[in-house]
Amino acid sequence: MLATMQRPEWFSRRGVVAPMRFRQLHLDWVSMGLILIAIDQVVPDRPVWITALLAFGLVVNPLLFVPLAWGREQSERPLYRVVTGASFVAASGGLTALAVYALI
Repeated sequence: MLATMQRPEWFSRRGVVAPMRFRQLHLDWVSMGLILIAIDQVVPDRPVWITALLAFGLVVNPLLFVPLAWGREQSERPLYRVVTGASFVAASGGLTALAVYALI
């Protein structure tokens, strides 16, 4: 975080065209961490498979900002799209499964 504000040249020398993506990563990880803490407090006895889906989706999703620091075109790569889809499905499916589990 500090380097993105105080040493932008460090990033540009490494081909990073959008260092603000690292700030987005940081903020998104904080948000996702708070969600995980809330989930653990509200539904502590959830099944392991729901925890696995949530952990994958809510941890990987913010990491998808990292490749974008080297340019938006990174999002066109097939691997990026597959990981993005998997992360979205894991987070959405995990949260939906958690809600259903908590209600029954």
